[in-house]
Amino acid sequence: MTVPVIQGFTFSAAEASIKGSGRNDCALIVSNTPARCAGVFTRNKVIAAPLVVTKPRIAEGLCQAVLINSGNANACTGEAGLEVARTSGAEVAKALSVDEKLVAVSSTGVIGVPLPVERLTAAIPALCQGLADDKATAVAEAIMTTDSFSKTSCRTIEVGGKTCQVVAIAKGAGMIHPNMATMLGFVMTDADVAPELLSSTLTKAVDDSFNSITVDGDTSTNDMVLLLANGAAGNATVQPDSREADLFAEAVAAVLLDLAKMIVQDGEGATKLVQIELCGANSDVEAKIAARSVATSSLVKTAFFGEDANWGRIIAAVGYSGVDVDPDKIDIFFDDVQVVANGLTTGPEQEALATQVLKKPEFRVTVDLHLGAGRAHYYTSDLTYDYVKINADYRT
Repeated sequence: MTVPVIQGFTFSAAEASIKGSGRNDCALIVSNTPARCAGVFTRNKVIAAPLVVTKPRIAEGLCQAVLINSGNANACTGEAGLEVARTSGAEVAKALSVDEKLVAVSSTGVIGVPLPVERLTAAIPALCQGLADDKATAVAEAIMTTDSFSKTSCRTIEVGGKTCQVVAIAKGAGMIHPNMATMLGFVMTDADVAPELLSSTLTKAVDDSFNSITVDGDTSTNDMVLLLANGAAGNATVQPDSREADLFAEAVAAVLLDLAKMIVQDGEGATKLVQIELCGANSDVEAKIAARSVATSSLVKTAFFGEDANWGRIIAAVGYSGVDVDPDKIDIFFDDVQVVANGLTTGPEQEALATQVLKKPEFRVTVDLHLGAGRAHYYTSDLTYDYVKINADYRT
């Protein structure tokens, strides 16, 4: 995807030799002026050093620069890791002549390995000198770990006669699970947006995207999504409960859902992108619980890989999810092919048609409980031999 220039933001990438891979492994995002900001972070109780440093800074509501490295998570590294996060942020602040509290730091990679601060800080001059408004894609590439492709998305909205951009970057392929689905995400907009609107917009968009995907059921120590709005487009401030607020929320939701689906599509070893649509539950909350149960089932995911329309695994996952169900009312579809009606098979001919659906790289599974109006969606991938290979020797 071609990423448009977004007013008042510049980007750069450089090699810090953290991974020793001969490619860029650190990146910098800079707003020309302090940007209003909001963040959503991992709910893992083990939190990486960059989050310890960054969370309170983002809570103050302003951010001007984000330093990111891949190849090393700087997690479970003790006081030394915190010093690396603080020092690298301070060096960026010094180089850009901005307040240190306006610099966010973010890391991704192997847990428990000391991050060599001298390599990271040595790359900062090149990062600052290389800043340009057309390098967002380079940032997306530099922050990849086991990702097989970079992930970017964008939307354009009109606010008060001004054209505003919403540009988003993410990385993620493994350790992907809800409660901040293990990844890094950065959303930038040149729109002027009221600070109280940023947090609510981001939280809702994350719940419907990154918190509605799974690859392997593992939640990381480093999850972070930041939303920065610098107002460089010159529009009148977008206020809550307005048409402009709805447009902005729709754009943020759209880019995050794009990225979330890319992450599942790029799930380590994945060959299928599957949407689980759960409807007819007593509430949206119960629908999401049941959808998550199906999406995270290893037996269901291996059946997807084997292109086996094994609906028994799906109905079992719904049954043990803990939500109210009546097994005699459940319907199950693969795309538009119904394989279960009122809890019973629709026969071998329908299963044969469903098997053809499973041969596609992307399809939908719909489960209708016929109990109420609650509904939710989840995106998941299949579980393959390659997932085991990739993660068995990740550190080597």
